[in-house]
Amino acid sequence: TDFEIRQSLQQMVAADGEMKADSDPVPGNRKYHYFLSLLLPLDRVRQDRESHPEGDVLYHCLQVFELAREQRPWDEDFLIAALMHDVGKGIDPMDHVTVGLAALEGYISDRTRWLIENHGLAQRVKDGTAGARARRRLTNAEDGDALDLLANCDRDGRHPGRIVCTAEDAIEYIRQLEEENEAE
Repeated sequence: TDFEIRQSLQQMVAADGEMKADSDPVPGNRKYHYFLSLLLPLDRVRQDRESHPEGDVLYHCLQVFELAREQRPWDEDFLIAALMHDVGKGIDPMDHVTVGLAALEGYISDRTRWLIENHGLAQRVKDGTAGARARRRLTNAEDGDALDLLANCDRDGRHPGRIVCTAEDAIEYIRQLEEENEAE
């Protein structure tokens, strides 16, 4: 059940966001193993069919990742935000952004955190339900264009039957991108 999945995830994630069972000695590998451990159970977490006709959370996250990769294949922070933006739904669907960010603490950049933290507000700005102050704040934000693009990908990543990569392939793409960026 969704409850059992959430309970398992909560047991795997310690209070400080560290994965209890992860023992890979390479720090970068630990991060990507951790991302996978948060993503993979999401294939059993169903979403509201009206707002998410595509079905489970993992499939949605992979759709958002694919759309983001089409737009910014070089932007590691943006791609991680696209892939991980809803991981908190597997832990606490009522406050998934806060819980997801707590679980990701120490594994993501400040920019990725900001994108995930504000993607819901960007959605509300797009549909006209956010106030003028929020609209101004996001419009004037340094990374407002990336946030707007993430909100578009999130909105468009809700189609049943869309072809997506696996979670492992998405993680591997980001891992290789990180290696390329470090080599430069």
